[in-house]
Amino acid sequence: MREWARENVPFLTAVASAVSLALVFGAVGGVVPSSLLPRASDATLAAIPHLNAAISATAIATILLGWRAIARGNVRRHRTFMLASFALFSAFLAGYLYRLVLVGTTDFPGPETVYTYLYLPFLAIHVLFAIVCIPFVFYALILAATRPYEELYHTRHAQVGFVGAVLWLVSFAMGVGVYLLLYHLF
Repeated sequence: MREWARENVPFLTAVASAVSLALVFGAVGGVVPSSLLPRASDATLAAIPHLNAAISATAIATILLGWRAIARGNVRRHRTFMLASFALFSAFLAGYLYRLVLVGTTDFPGPETVYTYLYLPFLAIHVLFAIVCIPFVFYALILAATRPYEELYHTRHAQVGFVGAVLWLVSFAMGVGVYLLLYHLF
């Protein structure tokens, strides 16, 4: 099985990306019925955006630390930090989608002008980067999972991982910005 996965990284990346994006778009589009999920308390649902902002900030740190580790040649620390980043991303996404299915989107509480000319473009770029980074992240992770680290130097892992990490960082940072706009600045 590992050999098959090793030879089919692009296919596995496409499948993982398609499944992930289908889950997100299904939740956003209302395809996932809220009756399928147990309902948490209102306090728990209200806490999810704040928890997700903390998760995002932590993920920014783990991505940067992973980047620093590989720049210093510490593969083990790099792997640990990047897997932690992926786990944080997964936790963020689970909380975000859970709340989205049960509560829906959060209305922007600020002035219409700020909503139109700042919030919507900012949110659109955040969402775009979040979507675009997914195949890069999966490709880098699947390459790393199917090869010994010595062989990764002969693959596109570093290049694809770099693009994925940059998009991931910007998306997480902009996600924190969206959170601040929704819950603290207005």
